[in-house]
Amino acid sequence: MWQHEQRDGMSRRAFLSHGAAFGAAMGAGTLALLSGCASRPPAKEVVLYSSVDEPILRPIVEVFEKQSGIAVRVVGDTEATKSTGLIERLIAEGSSPRADVWWSGEQLGVIELAKRGLLEPMEPSAVKEFAGGWPKGLRDPQGLWYGFALRARVIAFSTKRVAEAPRTLGTLLHERFKGRVGIANPAFGTTRVHLAALVAERGEAATRAWIGALKANGLRVYPGNSAVVRAISQGEIDVGLTDTDDVYAGKASGWAVDMVYEDVASPDGFGGGGALVLPNTVARIKGGPNPASAMALIEFILSENVARLLAASDSRNMPIHEKVLAEFPALTITRPWNVDGMRIAAALPASSAIAREILGPV
Repeated sequence: MWQHEQRDGMSRRAFLSHGAAFGAAMGAGTLALLSGCASRPPAKEVVLYSSVDEPILRPIVEVFEKQSGIAVRVVGDTEATKSTGLIERLIAEGSSPRADVWWSGEQLGVIELAKRGLLEPMEPSAVKEFAGGWPKGLRDPQGLWYGFALRARVIAFSTKRVAEAPRTLGTLLHERFKGRVGIANPAFGTTRVHLAALVAERGEAATRAWIGALKANGLRVYPGNSAVVRAISQGEIDVGLTDTDDVYAGKASGWAVDMVYEDVASPDGFGGGGALVLPNTVARIKGGPNPASAMALIEFILSENVARLLAASDSRNMPIHEKVLAEFPALTITRPWNVDGMRIAAALPASSAIAREILGPV
């Protein structure tokens, strides 16, 4: 029983036409999993707040419901605000939470929730699947949240108009890209994470200089990452910063777009340390109305089966389970740039101030 509450505004994938692509991408084995689940009326409920795109989330929730008999009520957000709006809602609900589980496509939100004491420590049995424990950097020290199913920040480009794709952030400042570069609004989502990571690792002065030069070179700002990919496909811009899943979705729609991971070394004077890695994160809300159902859902989300579903979906998330990754080797993020989430969160006030200062309200 899929129940979805969408906040006002356009959903992220309204920009893209998925159709039945998800089912086709999952393959026969996954489809057998879907059809083989016994259908029974849900006797329990769990409330999931999530910024994950609805076409990606829905099949996973439906599998869980069929396997567990637990009804999932999903509260989502818009493309423009992504997880930021839901975080504000969770903070506002405070000690009287309506949510049981938080699932996001990045880590800043869950770190903020942990900082405010809104999460419940947990030790999912899925941790035992890893000989050395849950992968380093993908687990809160107190067990307040867990990371999984990786995406990355990439440089997207038009395969029709760009003969040589830029491989560093500094290259985007070249004259040949004047007025032809786009990013999503840095006040929200993974662009906010990316900018904060740059401040954390490269410093405020260098990041401010780069953003200022990017604006002077005719930077265009869009409502979200998928809008950046769409703008590339429609010829408004030639290159842009976005996420792997948005490029995969664009390619699945037949758009003439592709992507490159940023080079580790930047001869242009500014850049990250490769492709910034973006984990999905899941956590249990403290005081949520359905704690037992919440843990059942979290165990499912962290399982190998869901890792396969996400890898096979249009989102094409890189699995952290070695066995599952071996089934999807093309999803390996080359030149990964792993920046500690706490360092990113600490740099957020400075990076947000830089974005407002240079780009103004967007």
